[in-house]
Amino acid sequence: MDLNYFQSYNDLEVHQLMLQDSTRNQAYHKAILDNRDDIKGKTVLDIGCGTGILSIYFAQAGAAKVYAVEASDIYEIAKNVVKENNFENIIEVINSKVEDVNLPNKVDIIVSEWMGFYLFHEGMLNSVLVARDKFLKPGGMMFPESATLYSAPCSLPSYFESWGNVDGVSMHSFGDKLRAEVSKKPLTCTVSPNDILTEPEVVIWLDLREVSQEELKNIKAEQLSVSNRVGKYQGICLWFTCTFPSYATEPVTLSTSPEDPETHWKQTTIILPTEVETEIGTPISYTLCLNSSEDNFRRYSLEVTMQDPNEVEHPEYCPCYLTKCILVRAMLEKYEKDSLVS
Repeated sequence: MDLNYFQSYNDLEVHQLMLQDSTRNQAYHKAILDNRDDIKGKTVLDIGCGTGILSIYFAQAGAAKVYAVEASDIYEIAKNVVKENNFENIIEVINSKVEDVNLPNKVDIIVSEWMGFYLFHEGMLNSVLVARDKFLKPGGMMFPESATLYSAPCSLPSYFESWGNVDGVSMHSFGDKLRAEVSKKPLTCTVSPNDILTEPEVVIWLDLREVSQEELKNIKAEQLSVSNRVGKYQGICLWFTCTFPSYATEPVTLSTSPEDPETHWKQTTIILPTEVETEIGTPISYTLCLNSSEDNFRRYSLEVTMQDPNEVEHPEYCPCYLTKCILVRAMLEKYEKDSLVS
């Protein structure tokens, strides 16, 4: 299981994709340099260092020692990159799984680019948490220190409308088959902001200084969203943000939202078997479950259950067009108006 996982990182094109993701690189770079006063003279553990770029950033920021741990054969390139940048006296590249590493002492800082598609794909966060509990000093810093997974109903025109006319030929039959095929697993693609139908809802927020592996095994979110545009509800879009620590400046956030510059993560979508027409105010209710595989913790299954909005609880100020929510809003607004008068 792990052998195949680490061997996949021997592919240089994987690292090319990450190194060419300027949004990713710049977020880490800025976060590290913004904290240089707290990094200077400190010891850093870089988990899954890849080609070593994050280790280099920490050396540039004044770290006294960086342990760059990489289990795949790409560690040889990391060693060359360290030498190329004249940091052999600071950065020590270790070819090992972090679970098997022994360090002479605990570290002040842990850094890792562990995030996968829909945040949890590949399960690398588990390794980061093992290292955190084993190596990080009390009160030590983590880069990033928190992460949030979001979901929102969306339109996916390239899998629905696009097949009505393919250069003068109707291809709905092909489109039906294609949707049936791709709906068997999450799809990584770029979703236009104009195709997001509602405000995003938080699936889960993680404090990486405290979260446990047990909390990552089964994640369930019951979502109620309200459409803010006319469109077609055809899937669920997932994306994440990560926030870095900062004591002196505004914290840096790395976002993979459709609203922000594209990253190599893009967005993850779950395609629905049918589509639903939406108006402004249409309530959309669904349950999203992410379950870690018992046989392979690096794999998650994603399940979406569409629910009847009439059968779920709505918040007090729900802006949807259901009669019960319109009446509740009217009562609350009248109560607030009467309170101001009195």
